[in-house]
Amino acid sequence: MRDAAETEELALRAAAGDGAALDALLQKVQPEVVRRCGRFLPCREDAEEAAQDVLLQVSRKITTFEGRSRFSTWLYTVVANCARQKYRELKRRAAEQPVVIDASQHVDPRTTSVIAGSRVDLLEALERLEREHPHLVAPLVYRDICQLEYAEVAERVGIPLGTLKSRLHEARKQVRPWLTDAS
Repeated sequence: MRDAAETEELALRAAAGDGAALDALLQKVQPEVVRRCGRFLPCREDAEEAAQDVLLQVSRKITTFEGRSRFSTWLYTVVANCARQKYRELKRRAAEQPVVIDASQHVDPRTTSVIAGSRVDLLEALERLEREHPHLVAPLVYRDICQLEYAEVAERVGIPLGTLKSRLHEARKQVRPWLTDAS
């Protein structure tokens, strides 16, 4: 608990323009950011790259943190956005620069790693959900991936708790068949 309070204090000081507090904050949250990015991206290097993007965004945007919600909630928003953006970038790069792969050396993460495959499938399902039902993405990401409490998610998304639960139920219902079909 003391650790969380210390992080909150560092975040508030950094938001007020304290450079030393920002440096300490970035150093303190970096392992958690890498771990959280790893929940989205199956390749460790991609997760680490996304984590660097998160830390850069935090340093650039910390002044927008007003302390109305917990810093961890604000940080998870940045993590989710940067990790999903990194996935889109990687997917776009792969489409733009197709590489000729020797079929004998090509490895599909869905067949070699249950964890990596499920993450790729989840990212693709989130991308599809965003196209078809954009209002359902944030509740699903915050609750099921970032594992925030229901009340925290409702506050972050700016909707009543009952609406959040309804949207979360609908998001899970939409995504479930896509994830089942992928496996």
